[in-house]
Amino acid sequence: MKTLKDIKVGKTAVVRRLYGEGPVKRRIMDMGITKGVEIYVRKVAPLGDPIELTVRGYELSLRKEDAEMIEVEP
Repeated sequence: MKTLKDIKVGKTAVVRRLYGEGPVKRRIMDMGITKGVEIYVRKVAPLGDPIELTVRGYELSLRKEDAEMIEVEP
């Protein structure tokens, strides 16, 4: 299983499944990250947190812990 955290900078991945429960999962979904959405990884901070993404034309920052809850297909 690959998570969003494993995707390299400059690559695109498609969301397969979201893990987590309650407010954490809701926060991820409120960003527009849902099953079937294409995510482009723009930049990763030197220590790996945060990860900057482009989702549905919007630029977002996501914490590393949240990125581990998003299963992707490269």
